[in-house]
Amino acid sequence: MGARDVTPTRSVLLDLKRRIKLSQSGHKILKMKRDGLMIEFFEIMEKARQMRAGVASDFQLAMKKITIARAVDGEVAVKSAAYALKLHPEVKLGSKSIMGMVVPKVEADNVHTDILNKGYGVIETSAYIEDAAAAFEKLLETIVRAAEIETTMKKLLDEIEKTKRRVNALEFKVIPELKESERFVRFSLEEMSREETTRLKHLKGKGESAE
Repeated sequence: MGARDVTPTRSVLLDLKRRIKLSQSGHKILKMKRDGLMIEFFEIMEKARQMRAGVASDFQLAMKKITIARAVDGEVAVKSAAYALKLHPEVKLGSKSIMGMVVPKVEADNVHTDILNKGYGVIETSAYIEDAAAAFEKLLETIVRAAEIETTMKKLLDEIEKTKRRVNALEFKVIPELKESERFVRFSLEEMSREETTRLKHLKGKGESAE
């Protein structure tokens, strides 16, 4: 809406003042939200960096352990132990709030399997298979935590970008246009007031001349 597209009345002027005040208040709140989200983002980004390193480290260790188990006990023994598991990991998706924004919460059940749910006896398998199983359980746990952090980081980044666009729209478009409209209405009302004063003086002068 252009400045000259408004009707120069006192009610319009009051409405423009109200809208400017609301827009400035909203702009301030959104800037605070943006800054808070950016602080959260950098904290999450550091956690994500650590988790990525953790996933890589745990993956290398798990592959090393399973390679040793295959070399010592054979492929058949390793696969038999894997197929014997009675319980399997289950991923659960939930949600939590960060500064009013909903982000995912990822959890996994049955990651660490106790002896009763392994499906095989400890005596039937070697320590190498047990070590490999423990390493892969730890890897899975790290991956689940990493998934939550990575998804949260992406959600935060999207929210930051959206908030920045709203801040910029208010700062560089909405508020300047409202202020320009306010100046136009104020100037028009002042002009109308001066014209009215001049007209009244003119009428008064004609009246005095007629007497």
